[in-house]
Amino acid sequence: MKREESRISIYYVAAVGLFAALVFVSNYLSVPIPVAIGSVSRIHMANIFCLLSGFVLGPVGGGLSAGIGSALYDLLTPAYITSAPFTFVFKFLLACVCGLIAYGGGKKADHHGRNLIAAVSGSLTYMILYLAKGFAEGLLLGSAMGTVLTAVFTKFLTSGTNAVIAVVVSVPLYTAVRLALKKSGLLQKLYN
Repeated sequence: MKREESRISIYYVAAVGLFAALVFVSNYLSVPIPVAIGSVSRIHMANIFCLLSGFVLGPVGGGLSAGIGSALYDLLTPAYITSAPFTFVFKFLLACVCGLIAYGGGKKADHHGRNLIAAVSGSLTYMILYLAKGFAEGLLLGSAMGTVLTAVFTKFLTSGTNAVIAVVVSVPLYTAVRLALKKSGLLQKLYN
């Protein structure tokens, strides 16, 4: 690969940082929900920006933005500090899957139907990982199966609500953001 081909635009790097900051801050727009095992789940706005980062920045840049912003929130929130490594990986994959599908075949993420599938797929990927982690944690803590299943069900409800909100908001929001980036000339600069 030639040196010019491997250059990453400074605009792209700045956008990764900007989206990480948006993901971080949007985590604070939340409603905590107590879970049976003593942990907490939340309905929050961060997944909207995780998906949006996948749409705007593609799988790797979007994944980094989503993972860094979410993990930073966990590191600064005592209730979630031990989950930060998992959160980084899970949110990275949420945006990465979204970006992979949205940019399928090397095309830009500008097809509404494919973007909807991308958002749903990214959200489902995250939900499966999050719920599996909750189930494993409950069993490792020695909780009764009924308690574990109650906790996982509560997390399923909050995570499902987050997923629906994220999909419903991020797909049309991306259309508006893409148009604004295109009109301003920043869309071209992100990928050059």
